[in-house]
Amino acid sequence: MSVDLEVREPCEHAALPKELVPVYAHVHDPSGVYVGEILVWTDRGATLAALEFAWVTDEMPTSLPAIVDGCLSWPA
Repeated sequence: MSVDLEVREPCEHAALPKELVPVYAHVHDPSGVYVGEILVWTDRGATLAALEFAWVTDEMPTSLPAIVDGCLSWPA
C-alpha cells in the first residue's frame, strides 16, 4: 500500500539518497505487535516521491497506519 506524491517545479533538490531513504519506521499494532514498516521514497534523490507501508501480516491492510502506531528515526 502506498501514496505517490509530486512536487511542483521549480524546486531545489538537496543531496539525499536516491530512491529509498534509510529511515527506521517500524509500525506496531495497538497491542505492540510489529506489523510492518514505512518506506520513504525520493525522486532524483531530493523530493519526496512516495510513502509505502510494507506490511508483514497475512492480510493486506485497508489503510495506512495511524501516526501513533509508528516511530520514525534516521540511522546514526
